[in-house]
Amino acid sequence: MKSSSGLYFSRLDHVRGLAAYLVFVWHFTHLTAQFPVPFSAAPPFPFALLEEGHVGVGLFMTLSGYLFAKLVNGQAINYPAFLWSRAVRLAPLLVASLAVWYILGKLHVGPPIYFSQIWRGILLPTLPNGAWSITVEFHFYLLFPILLLLSNRLGPHALLTGIGFSLCLRALLWAKYGEVQLVAYWTIVGAIDQFLLGMFFATAGFGVKVRRFLAFTGGLLFLVFWQIFDADGGFFNLDGTYPSPSALWIIIPSIQAVAFGSFIDWYDKSAITVP
Repeated sequence: MKSSSGLYFSRLDHVRGLAAYLVFVWHFTHLTAQFPVPFSAAPPFPFALLEEGHVGVGLFMTLSGYLFAKLVNGQAINYPAFLWSRAVRLAPLLVASLAVWYILGKLHVGPPIYFSQIWRGILLPTLPNGAWSITVEFHFYLLFPILLLLSNRLGPHALLTGIGFSLCLRALLWAKYGEVQLVAYWTIVGAIDQFLLGMFFATAGFGVKVRRFLAFTGGLLFLVFWQIFDADGGFFNLDGTYPSPSALWIIIPSIQAVAFGSFIDWYDKSAITVP
């Protein structure tokens, strides 16, 4: 299967590999709350990146924004063809996986999968076993033409306006409900920061020195922040409960997006030679 544009960027596959590795390690090491690695474990710096490897989902989403903006390169798109290419890539494996999970549930080999989970998965992150993230991707696909038009007409910095709106929305939700972790992690309300900053870094045109500075400074600060985040309880125990009432979840998607977007931009355009 080939890209609909005919273009292929091997470096971005390396980033995909890193994102997949982070997610795999997190699910493998935390098969249960205590086994093989208890959630209370506190790894040395910088291995909180693996201990809290669910962050790989955010890396995937930042990469999606970056890749689509890079492929389009400021041009208009054939939107029906764009949606069709996405469906051809995602739907066959998704349908096959859902069918297998449904059958295994009926055989009591795994947890039961209900049809309500599947049809609600169009709007809500209810698809099982990690497939929930495809719902968030789908919502980004619906927004992509609008975001592209905004970037083409007003410049890539206009995308940062969307970050401001999403931060304000999460702050309002936190003030009203006392927590914002659920929407910040599981829905487009948080993931939009990652898609937007992925697009921004793909189109901003930073010079070599700026890209290097942003990637290494942002990467180091993120690793320090993620180490502190993990030590304070991490995904499931920040402030002692899940979902966490911590206001940090207002800005966590933005922090991830800056670190990941700057890293992808630097690596994609670096002189490092890797097969």
